[in-house]
Amino acid sequence: MKDTLRLREDTAFKRIYSKGNSLANKYLVLFYLKKKQEYNRVGFIASKKVGKSVIRNRARRLMKEAFRLYSSDIQRGYDLIFIARVNMKDAAYKDVEKAMMHILKKSKLLKQVKKI
Repeated sequence: MKDTLRLREDTAFKRIYSKGNSLANKYLVLFYLKKKQEYNRVGFIASKKVGKSVIRNRARRLMKEAFRLYSSDIQRGYDLIFIARVNMKDAAYKDVEKAMMHILKKSKLLKQVKKI
């Protein structure tokens, strides 16, 4: 995840939720907001609705790995928040990867599209 930082502060999350755009599919919700910096910041969230801690951590790991594959192809200058949906607890990695590619294509954040 070169040129990508983690979103950590609560005010940044609230700003993205209130001013940003959102998209969703079966496994993921994406909130994104254009900013002036030349790097991306990203946050990964799995709420208690997804499952207990082991399942939530697995969901975050799956999202992080799928994002890592496409991070070099994403346009710079965005704050991104990926939220796991309840369906992700039963999902395989390939399903999450396809959902990640789908939601990034839908948001038009990908510079170029990789073949799976």
